[in-house]
Amino acid sequence: MTRKGRPTLLTRREMTEGLLLSLGGAFFFGCVARAEGADDDGDGGSSSDTNDASASSETSTSTSTGSAESWASGGTKAMTDKASYPDPFATATVACLLLTSATEGPCTEAADQVREDISEGYAGLPMRLALRVVDTDCNPIANAKVKVWDTQLTGSYSGNTPNNDMCLKTQADSEKHYFRGVQTTDDDGRVYFDSCFPGWYRGRTPHVHYSVTIDGKTFTSQLVFDQTLVSEIFSTHTDYEQFGQPDTANATDDVVGNAKLATFIATTARMSDGAMLVSKELVVFNA
Repeated sequence: MTRKGRPTLLTRREMTEGLLLSLGGAFFFGCVARAEGADDDGDGGSSSDTNDASASSETSTSTSTGSAESWASGGTKAMTDKASYPDPFATATVACLLLTSATEGPCTEAADQVREDISEGYAGLPMRLALRVVDTDCNPIANAKVKVWDTQLTGSYSGNTPNNDMCLKTQADSEKHYFRGVQTTDDDGRVYFDSCFPGWYRGRTPHVHYSVTIDGKTFTSQLVFDQTLVSEIFSTHTDYEQFGQPDTANATDDVVGNAKLATFIATTARMSDGAMLVSKELVVFNA
């Protein structure tokens, strides 16, 4: 280890039955900055009952406030002020805590789309996704492969998936690869993707899939967003309001809606150009 379009209207149960790939007990880790003076059980690589309890608060790892008056639209071309975006990892992490992995789902694609802008020009609320891979001592891990995939605003995936009839609203999208990408972490463990806020499909809250591969071992999970933010976007954003509110909330989602819900939620902020900066620190191995 080196340091430094909605799919067809199926229920989640129908989508996953016989198709979802279980990782059989694999674990993800998340970095959570504890408030100064908070109790610590002294074990940086495992969760305690206290951590489980705090994870039930959906807002503990997320903020949706920012400097612009409204969210931008029109896709990644609306990111006109990226040079001014703040460093989402500027504050040192105090403790890196154990999280549970999540299934990769049936809409994966084997091919790696190596690029930073993964939008392929599709519309949506522009989203700068920042991920930082660290170990359980919060040291950065270089040369880790980070892969992300999610739907466009219609709720449809793209690409040649194992289940195109289920995952694609338009079968011609099997030749496209929108909102799929791979990057390799730099010396500080970072990768960035320019994307758009995901749409929703029946039985799931809006989410982003991701995996991290280090030394041949792959861990997979998903990111979701603060529920208030999701409701705001699908009720007021010009690109999303036509689809109505998602039929499944974070708390009732059968993948993330558990005692660890808060650990799946990404941190968000609105930038000066109206884009959304989304960030998450991940730990995939013990130090």
